[in-house]
Amino acid sequence: RFAVSVGYWKDPYIQHFVRQAKERKAPEINRGNSVCAAGYYARVHGVSHLVKAFLEKTECNCQIVNLGAGMDTLFWRLKDENLLPRKYFEVDFPMIVARKIHNIKSKPPLSKPIMESHSGDSLLIDSHSLDSSRYSIVGADLRFSSDLEEKLKKHSLDIHLPTLLVAECVLVYMTPQQSANLLKWAASTFPVAMVINYEQVNMRDRFGQIMIENLQRRQCNLAGVELCSSLDSQRERLLGSGWENARAIDMMKVYSFLPQADVKRIEALEFLDEKELFEQLMQHYCICWASKDSSSL
Repeated sequence: RFAVSVGYWKDPYIQHFVRQAKERKAPEINRGNSVCAAGYYARVHGVSHLVKAFLEKTECNCQIVNLGAGMDTLFWRLKDENLLPRKYFEVDFPMIVARKIHNIKSKPPLSKPIMESHSGDSLLIDSHSLDSSRYSIVGADLRFSSDLEEKLKKHSLDIHLPTLLVAECVLVYMTPQQSANLLKWAASTFPVAMVINYEQVNMRDRFGQIMIENLQRRQCNLAGVELCSSLDSQRERLLGSGWENARAIDMMKVYSFLPQADVKRIEALEFLDEKELFEQLMQHYCICWASKDSSSL
């Protein structure tokens, strides 16, 4: 929300989910914010580049399952660009889903695009799920894939459609066994599929250890952090779960791939004097992606 308000990228929908902090931040917090905002900018662009590549390849004749979607606004942004898949699913804990549905119901800029893209029978909505013909939100625990599959199928998941699964800072909160079960379920369920995972990497060095300690002090336990030790460990977990090929790059590399004119624009938005901190932070996050049915994808 902060990054969007400063102008890093456009997202007219996030304001309806997240309130802007009113108090002025101390300069050192703002410096931290500018490092984080530039990091978020690379994350948003990196993930949406892969999402759009999948949509282009399948000519939107596909479905997207956004795992642990939180207050993400990708559905609305894709609709604005006329890039909606056949069906877009979001999954998160029932408590998060209830909050998101409340916002959607009470804010026309969110509900109207869902109604516009909907066809057929009446739209189903209750406190923990929403189901329209193009967009569904499902309350479920990702640690139990059989429960997840059952709920998604109730909302018209089609296992024969090319399927893209997106997980941003989600798998790291699950034990290695739980995330492996989820990745294996996806690889064995969909004949044609791709998965995008954004999360921490290089967590065994000193900087990584300090990140872990800071999170633990805030009672935030990274149950799956051992799989975030390197780009190789990230790739291997995907290949070991039944995906045919996998790639992983750190966010500094992603940042270097972004259109340079736009990078110059965002670097002029705020004075980023913490270049070293920025580079260290970016080397400790990565985007990994894997596919099945490589001949087609």
